[in-house]
Amino acid sequence: MAKEALVSFAVERIGDMLIQEASFFKGVRGQVDRLHKDLRAMQCFLEEADKKQEEDSRVRNWVSEIREAVYDAEDIIDMFILNAQSLRTHSFPERAFKKLTNRYKVGKKVEAIQLGLQDISNRREALGIKNIGEGTSKSRSAQMLQDLRRSTPHAEEHVVVGLENEAYKLVNQLIGRDQRRRVISLVGMGGIGKTTLAKKVYNHTQVVECFPDYRAWAYVSQDCRPRDVYMQIIKQICSSTKEQVEMAEKLEEHELGDFLHGHLKDNRYLIVLDDVWSPADWSCLAKKSSNDPDCLGSVFPDGGKGSRILLTTQYKESWDLFRRKAFLDIDPESYLPDLKELGEKMVDKCNGLPLAIVLLGGLLSKNISHIEWKKVHDNMSAYLAKEGQIAGVMTMLNLSYIDLPSYLKPCFLHLSLFPEDYVISTRKLLLLWISEGFVLQQDRQSMKDTAEIYLNELINRNLIQVVRTSVNARVMECRVHDFIQELAIEKAKEHNFIGTNIVVDPHLFPSSSPSLFSSKSRRQSIYSDFERYASIEHYSTPYLRSLLYFNLGGICRISQLDFITKCFKVLRVQDLEGLGIENVPSIIGELIHLRYLGLRHTGLKMLPLSIGNLRNLQTLDINNLKRVPDVIWKITNMRYLYIEEQEEDDPLKIDTVQNLQILSGITFNQWIRNNSSKLTCLEKLKIKGRCELVEEVEFSNSIAKLHSSLKSLYLKASDESSIPSLAMSSCPHLCKLDIKGRMQKLTETFKFPRNLSQLTLEACRLECDPMPILEKLPNLLTLRLRAGSYLGKEMHVSADGFPRLQILQLLRFKELVWLNILKGAMPWLMQLEFDNFKTEIFGLSELLNLVEVKIPFSSLLAMILFHKIEDSF
Repeated sequence: MAKEALVSFAVERIGDMLIQEASFFKGVRGQVDRLHKDLRAMQCFLEEADKKQEEDSRVRNWVSEIREAVYDAEDIIDMFILNAQSLRTHSFPERAFKKLTNRYKVGKKVEAIQLGLQDISNRREALGIKNIGEGTSKSRSAQMLQDLRRSTPHAEEHVVVGLENEAYKLVNQLIGRDQRRRVISLVGMGGIGKTTLAKKVYNHTQVVECFPDYRAWAYVSQDCRPRDVYMQIIKQICSSTKEQVEMAEKLEEHELGDFLHGHLKDNRYLIVLDDVWSPADWSCLAKKSSNDPDCLGSVFPDGGKGSRILLTTQYKESWDLFRRKAFLDIDPESYLPDLKELGEKMVDKCNGLPLAIVLLGGLLSKNISHIEWKKVHDNMSAYLAKEGQIAGVMTMLNLSYIDLPSYLKPCFLHLSLFPEDYVISTRKLLLLWISEGFVLQQDRQSMKDTAEIYLNELINRNLIQVVRTSVNARVMECRVHDFIQELAIEKAKEHNFIGTNIVVDPHLFPSSSPSLFSSKSRRQSIYSDFERYASIEHYSTPYLRSLLYFNLGGICRISQLDFITKCFKVLRVQDLEGLGIENVPSIIGELIHLRYLGLRHTGLKMLPLSIGNLRNLQTLDINNLKRVPDVIWKITNMRYLYIEEQEEDDPLKIDTVQNLQILSGITFNQWIRNNSSKLTCLEKLKIKGRCELVEEVEFSNSIAKLHSSLKSLYLKASDESSIPSLAMSSCPHLCKLDIKGRMQKLTETFKFPRNLSQLTLEACRLECDPMPILEKLPNLLTLRLRAGSYLGKEMHVSADGFPRLQILQLLRFKELVWLNILKGAMPWLMQLEFDNFKTEIFGLSELLNLVEVKIPFSSLLAMILFHKIEDSF
């Protein structure tokens, strides 16, 4: 359960504080240390308790008591550090006396918590739950979840797999006598057990005997990388030495494809490709180009020896899923058109949520009539949650929640803070999760990358919906379905994870009314009138850790924010995006536990110098300041700094912030005044502003010093100033480059980093065709050329140009009339987007993997052009 995960995060944080704030614990270090050990000991029982608390209220209450004890310990330690910090401004005699007093008080409080933990431990034994989780039987909830995931109606067996007879059928398909190479797909929605079934048959005795030597399992995922997949397979089927593996790793992608083809062509093989997201991904993996005449065609050859390829892939067609549930084996076309139309409307209301679609289809299958379907349509929520049905949608969602791994549960509960149907910026969401402490540090992986993995896991489980993706398919915006939002709020309140999410109404919250919030509430959201919220008494929630504001329309301003610092002294997350703020009080510097401060789109022009006292701040997100106070250098724990659209270009020292991973919005002049060699963790850098006074060699060297970490670079020159020339070959990890501004000339190919995979050029005003240089970039996957990047009328791509390019954008090119693509160029181009209807494109028929052409259909000319392209194929 989330309780176990939340307790674990809190206990780990107490341990971190003992290390990071060691100077504050003199005199009580021993007691706090023992408390930490006691809490860690209690953790050992929580994972087992997790399995039983859904069915046993005693276990549930016992876990809640542990959680409350951990919260109390965290509150005591946070307040102790806060008080100790405040004493530094006092005179020595006063400071010494108050230190002794504070230590005595905290010692007594710690002692009380330890006694409470002992009592909790004793009652655990007295209640007879000391052997929690013994035995191998599954919990009732786990069994229910498994039962719901199975295919009970006989008409669905070809949709949902997982039964023993399905495994038997699949084994027979794999070891059958058909000597042709066969590709078999396991298709189903996320979490249905496709991978589990594939593993079962992969390790089946008969399958192992049939494919004794050439059997491999490769994980593909949404970010399909053929090279990685080939290496996974090669390491399993080739008895290679370490030196041979290292040599293979140095091969180009198509050479690896040839190498794999050569090992497979004369043998009987079984390859499992787990989690293939699209037909395009399969085509990309199977049909790599090659210059070797013996290896033309598929990487996975058909040698007539009975080879098999097994794919697992997601099933996401909502209407098809509904049709199979509602109509069973009956053709829906045989019913009246208005019935199908009604069904489509109800499916749309499910917003792609498979559990809701499955339940809806099951309900409607009992009475296929327009009258009954209309009743369900008019009151969908009530029907889906109606007691007495096979299972209400909330019951099924609850079981899906129970099935979440512990590290995902706090992230899921955090979704309860957002308004209904709110479009969530994933950038903000990931940073909030990190600041809350929900994201575990992984070796050789940034916390932001780990958080993104968490997000994708929740998406794959259909608990988060994708709203918008980037051109390279990364999720940019998301939202939560109404049913899931309701579940998240219910669970979050159970765990005191949140207080009341507040839609301030003067009738519900008159200024004189007492506080309605639990003293144990850790997080609150405010929707709408912040001024009225500020007038409510908040002294009953002194241990609030997160305060989020959401502007749902209209203009809302606040004249003072003092109450936040006065009432919420241990606040860690404060996001007020969209709230009109006149000024930030200097006492904000007293919020020493603050990790996240979001002030984007507030109209704020100045920050107080006391912002430099926020020594634990990890994320500062603000824009349109008149100037940034030169105190950032004091915040050495800062990791993510967004200071975009500064009005003035004053000096800003940041080279002491050695943990900095993202720096967005610094100006060219500010940047070159810092020693960039100290920023050894910087992965993403965004520089804007005037750059006519920037010395090119100095600037180029400052970027080169980031060679060990830099992955993404964005440069934007304002006015008529030119982007300084760069030699970027010294940044081997740089994979994304955006340049917006005049360039004297395009950098020669050898100066581009070899691993560059995304390139965007805009307003560069290049006079020479950039394609002869750009087409030689060996690993470029996405190329975006936008307005003003090239002023010429013709572009030419040579026969070997862009060997790995998958996405090409040519947007707002007013002068371009001719794009000539020679045969053999861009062999893996899958998406082409352009909007100049005067441009003639030659060679489209040679782009064999092109699956999508994006053209705005806002005029008749666009339609005519589209038909021209269609005719050329």
